[in-house]
Amino acid sequence: MRFGHFLRRFAVVFLLLSGSAPAADLRDVTVEQEEKRYRLTSVTYFDASVADLYRILTDYNLFTEISSVFIESRNIRAAANGKPGYFTRMQGCILLFCKSFVRIGELTLTPHREIIALADPERSDFTYSRERWLLQADGDGVLLSYEFELEPSFWVPPVIGPYVMKRALRAGGADAVDRIEALAQGRKPER
Repeated sequence: MRFGHFLRRFAVVFLLLSGSAPAADLRDVTVEQEEKRYRLTSVTYFDASVADLYRILTDYNLFTEISSVFIESRNIRAAANGKPGYFTRMQGCILLFCKSFVRIGELTLTPHREIIALADPERSDFTYSRERWLLQADGDGVLLSYEFELEPSFWVPPVIGPYVMKRALRAGGADAVDRIEALAQGRKPER
């Protein structure tokens, strides 16, 4: 699996999907880089209820359904501070360099409104990894604003690495939105 392919699917985590008669609409996506840190922002309309979309995005046991980049994913025991935890293991390659990537962290939840996933750099392969989903009812659906900021602690090849990461993050969101919507509607997402 190429590293670009991995990142395309990884951007998902969180924007993701593919189902029959998709109504999900990825309205805006931006990827920026500053030094070693990457930031993806997007706005997507989902034909689903706020409660159903929130349920899917907080259930890490479903993330392997959202994207094949997730080799393993699950909710884990709450931290000492009471915040729920999550674990993901992803796999990807760039050129001949292949690696498995782990993120372990905690969730800050405002039910049916906001989800923040912050990885613990001591237990993850990222110096920094923060995702934020903001859900807002919009007619019969949901407008989801998504922010994903990450800084890998692993080596990213200079010159081609940043280009591949930015391109993969942008493309990955579009691949994932239909799968998320399918799950929120109670359908099995197509692969």
